[in-house]
Amino acid sequence: MSGKVVLHYFNGRGKMESVRWLLAAAGVEFEEVFLTKREQYEKLLNDGALMFQQVPMVEIDGLQLVQSKAILNYIAGKYNLYGKDLKERAMIDMYTEGAIDLMEMFSKLPFTPPDEKQKLLDGVESKAKERFLPVFEKGLANSQFLVGNQLSRADIHVLEATLMLQELFPTILSTFPKLQAFQVSMKALPRIKKFLQPGSARKPPPDEALIKTAKEVLSHIFK
Repeated sequence: MSGKVVLHYFNGRGKMESVRWLLAAAGVEFEEVFLTKREQYEKLLNDGALMFQQVPMVEIDGLQLVQSKAILNYIAGKYNLYGKDLKERAMIDMYTEGAIDLMEMFSKLPFTPPDEKQKLLDGVESKAKERFLPVFEKGLANSQFLVGNQLSRADIHVLEATLMLQELFPTILSTFPKLQAFQVSMKALPRIKKFLQPGSARKPPPDEALIKTAKEVLSHIFK
């Protein structure tokens, strides 16, 4: 196993996108091995690289990490994005879980039948405005960061989530001025700014080709 950080996943967002964001914010270079064929997935299984027979999988520090929360926790802890003590970490975890819950709601969209998509979109918009965005807005009332006085994984995940929301609902932050200012300051950070540039490892919204590939590679799940 090389000393480089290597990501094993599809050439798309999914559960790996937050990992890419976190590594980019930490200034960590990484390589990606994109799964395009069932045989690649089966080789990872046969090599014992997938503890629970699932991707994403990240090679880092001689480890083969699976389970997205475990991967994100490790990266955040290693690169000082997890607060200064247990109390800050608990707050960071709460904001992080909220952001991930929000992103998981609209990650279902590509797999939703056309006649059910509008209902899903309406639900996402409503819950975002009523349940999630007000919490993030309040958290930014007195600081440019959600927890403590330095950048944490919570800030990175909330930035990712709100940018993805705006792809679906461009004006959704119009009544959340603190979040708007937060986005501006976050996007000005050199590492974040670089990740947002064309040609970076950031992935676009999933398309039909990506969904088809994922279903073929993980055919046992989509039977």
